[in-house]
Amino acid sequence: MSLPDKSNDAATSPGARFQVSSEDGSARAGRLILPNGTVQTPAFMPVGTQASVKSLDPVDLEHIEAEIILANTYHLMLRPGSELIQKFGGVGKFMNWDGPILTDSGGFQVFSLAQRRTLHDEGVVFRSHIDGAEWELTPEHAIRIQNQLGADISMALDVCSGYEASPEEQEHALELTHRWLPMNIGAFDRLVDRTVDIRPLLFGICQGGFDKRRRARSASFVNDSNVDGLAIGGLSVGEPKDVLAEMLEASIQPLDRDRPRYLMGVGSPEDLWNAVALGVDMFDCVLPTRVARHGGIFTLDGRINIRAARYRNADDPLDSICDCYTCREFSAAYIHHLFRAGELLAYRLATIHNLRFIMRQMQTMRTAIAANAFESEHRRFFARYSPVNESTRNEQQRMFAAAKRAGG
Repeated sequence: MSLPDKSNDAATSPGARFQVSSEDGSARAGRLILPNGTVQTPAFMPVGTQASVKSLDPVDLEHIEAEIILANTYHLMLRPGSELIQKFGGVGKFMNWDGPILTDSGGFQVFSLAQRRTLHDEGVVFRSHIDGAEWELTPEHAIRIQNQLGADISMALDVCSGYEASPEEQEHALELTHRWLPMNIGAFDRLVDRTVDIRPLLFGICQGGFDKRRRARSASFVNDSNVDGLAIGGLSVGEPKDVLAEMLEASIQPLDRDRPRYLMGVGSPEDLWNAVALGVDMFDCVLPTRVARHGGIFTLDGRINIRAARYRNADDPLDSICDCYTCREFSAAYIHHLFRAGELLAYRLATIHNLRFIMRQMQTMRTAIAANAFESEHRRFFARYSPVNESTRNEQQRMFAAAKRAGG
């Protein structure tokens, strides 16, 4: 079903900043209008943790057709500091990226990286994973930092709980997330003029752990709040895929259609297709870049390990139908050689390919939705694509977590 084009109403419509142009079942395509550009949805955001998408420069991002990237509030507040970045005109100018930027609030990184964190009613006190220095992060502080970074989209500070957390811990995280949301909104309203049509946006985050009723309760709470976008957090933190899908469905049902829906931290190709089928509009994840640095290459048949011996003499590109720079210019054998030799170019070429693969999938979804063909394209993707099995996925998560703790 195609909806009327609302582009002429952009100056006056309450929904001018996010416009759904086509729907096919629950899947929808649209556009998100931001101060630094327009983003076509469904959209995937490459992660620029330290004001850099690892191994790539802004020209690479332009060539893979990324429209928006994510910058990491926690890391940038610790180093080099939000005040310094503000002096350079914001993180976009600092890194020479002229497109939109979403900044996370730092809540997940405090949960996953910080040492000796202590939650209280007004925020969290933690020690930096870099030097052990003590910091305090409150909703007001998180919003102010994101404003200093020059974010097009700021995220509310929330509390994430892991898959192994007890029901009591999950409920406590939910309660603090709900307590903090009005503080985030108040801080944002003091910094941003909401009467301006094209302005920075604030997204609230649904939590709830791994109970469907808590998930629905949190989604309803955020949906009823004065936020511009609706994010679903606290998933892809070690749970099985079927649990992720169940919790996502419970989270998305209470959300209205007039605001963008953002599933945080999810980026495997199969999860992207399944989440768009449920009505998700935006994604971010380190997975495509992280597996690339370990030799994991996305193809339409599934992920391959380019370090494997069978690619030593492979004269074909990584993917014969891919239009990325890596596949146009280099053989799989050359990429194999770079990884086996420990050459840094391997990281860049593999990352270019994986991110372009994801961008092509998002383009395919948008086209299919507009043509009322999403369901058939969804089936076609899974008829060919072989996802990584659960045991391999769990082992990779342990390996990546160890590398993260070691600074890799």
